[in-house]
Amino acid sequence: MSVKPQSKTKPDLLNSPILPTLKKMTIPMIFGMITLMMFNLVDTFFISLLGTEPLAAVSFTFPVTFTVISLAIGLGIGTSAVIAKALGSDNLDEARFDASMSLLVSVVMVFCLSALGYLYIEPIFKLLGAGEQVLPLIHDYMSVWFIGSVFLITPMVGNSVLRASGDTKTPSIVMGGAGLINAILDPVLIFGFGPIPALGIQGAAIASVIAWAVAVIIILYILAIKNGLLSLHAGQQTAVSSVRKILKIGLPAAGANMLTPIAMAVMTALVAKHGPEAVAAFGVGSRIESIASLVVLALSMTLPPFVSQNFGAGKFERVKEAYSKTLKFVMIWQFAIYILLLLTSGFIADVFGKEQAVMDVIKLFIYILPLSYGLQGVIILSNSSFNALHKPMNALILSVVRLFVFYVPFAYIGSEIAGLTGLFIGAAIGNLFTAMVAYKWFIKEVDGLSESYMKECHS
Repeated sequence: MSVKPQSKTKPDLLNSPILPTLKKMTIPMIFGMITLMMFNLVDTFFISLLGTEPLAAVSFTFPVTFTVISLAIGLGIGTSAVIAKALGSDNLDEARFDASMSLLVSVVMVFCLSALGYLYIEPIFKLLGAGEQVLPLIHDYMSVWFIGSVFLITPMVGNSVLRASGDTKTPSIVMGGAGLINAILDPVLIFGFGPIPALGIQGAAIASVIAWAVAVIIILYILAIKNGLLSLHAGQQTAVSSVRKILKIGLPAAGANMLTPIAMAVMTALVAKHGPEAVAAFGVGSRIESIASLVVLALSMTLPPFVSQNFGAGKFERVKEAYSKTLKFVMIWQFAIYILLLLTSGFIADVFGKEQAVMDVIKLFIYILPLSYGLQGVIILSNSSFNALHKPMNALILSVVRLFVFYVPFAYIGSEIAGLTGLFIGAAIGNLFTAMVAYKWFIKEVDGLSESYMKECHS
């Protein structure tokens, strides 16, 4: 099977103007993520109708589910970096084989991690501070989620393969379609419809698994049949060398991503000291954060292929310019989002908080943490750009510094001094310090690579 020629509408990452190119790649991702995240917010809304305890139960699951998702994201980052470099070198056979190996190894790794999670559901969530009243609800949700999580990995890694080639439209359609299926099935399975019984919180998990399964069928068809981007023909490399190449970037990237839910678990435990209402509100706040940061998240998926291909071509000035201009845009954009959240804080609290205590914490969250989302964007984009430069250990170290030198410690100190208000302020200050470190470090790294490249060219 031959690889079909790329579409003429696909952006030229090596020669086209930087900002228009990134805009062309990012807008489809934004629309896809808006659709997906809105459906996830709808998911939270339907669960909130069941009461505070089910909402708190799902909030407890976030750090654990995000651990598995982070592994998938990390492996997708390794996949994208490796395939983008191969495509930039016009080595299509290598890219196709690497894509196949990345899907296989990702499924195996997620299966193993989810199996462990399934076996130890109760001990894990007791460590997170879950009480006896919410543990049965957590078990109902997570027993289904863990079993179906293997269906989640294939679309995520498959979309990384497409993005590496510059195609961001198709992944956005796949993501949005899965979110739509989930949103339609949620009320049916949670509250029941006709012969379908009301399954409560477990229905939300089942809806997600069905949506993922449909996405698996679609993405495999697109990769294998429509685009011809999968092959088991190894060519000059072996399966071992291909997997090693992917994991060299993917594992540190996965480790860096998995640090986030670990830190979130610690944060959840800190918040849990203030009662289940605070945990429920914090869970809502975390989902609001995902919506508020969707442009940053979209850029974190579209900037790396641009960086990787230009890195492979030795065009370091384009790398630096793309990075700097993207950060300036993100800082301005996220401040505008903060103002919007302030203006709508009362409405958001009314929609997702069924008790006054929950509403108060949601408002408190919105008043403080979103102010630092621009700085958080700097950190996220620096991290993804390090991976794109095939510097995954830099990204891992940056994540460790952010979460366990600044973010969590400052949040803990703030919590001890001023309760929940101090916790949120401390976390925001942690983002400030980390963003300063991230920017200076990345620029220095690019300059160093540029100097080494010029020396090699002249030797």
